[in-house]
Amino acid sequence: MLKLYHAAGTRADRIKALLDELGVDWELVSLDLAQGENKTPQYLEIHPHGWVPALRDGDVTLFETAAICLYLADRDPANRLAPEPSSPERAPYYQWMIYAVATLEPAIADVYLQVIKPEAERDAAVLASGQERFAASAEVLTKALSGPYLLASGFSAADVLIGHMLIWADAMGLLAGRETLQAYAARIRARPAFGGEAAAA
Repeated sequence: MLKLYHAAGTRADRIKALLDELGVDWELVSLDLAQGENKTPQYLEIHPHGWVPALRDGDVTLFETAAICLYLADRDPANRLAPEPSSPERAPYYQWMIYAVATLEPAIADVYLQVIKPEAERDAAVLASGQERFAASAEVLTKALSGPYLLASGFSAADVLIGHMLIWADAMGLLAGRETLQAYAARIRARPAFGGEAAAA
């Protein structure tokens, strides 16, 4: 059975949402980061940095959020959360999966790490840089969202990653005035795997 090593409020929530979207059998292994359960010798054998998420599937052990998402979506093709390898949508799917972690997330994280500090302790230059980079990403994503999701064929694992990040951005007010992205984040948030009551159309 699939086993997800998880701590609430971390990137592991994205994998939990994807597993819930897939509807497969899986086991949640909760780690108490405050108690150092992620730094035990046993867990360091699973994730050498002692971070979450990590995934075990039989003899397969994986870390890195995007890699886990790519693996899970391909592992269960019947759930259609990844385009077929021969599909013309496979290339943009790869693009958005990597864009999520390489471009979008670092900008949001830079903003987050400043706004959680007392105002007097914030680095204005880092905050401004994060906001500027997020604004550039927001423009790219707004243009990409000609339909309800990133791919014309519908909801995919790429929406799990980018949608989760935009929900996070929205909580910091970064989507203010960006109606397309606000609506997209709301569609993702409404899905049962993200805690909503009903899947968006």
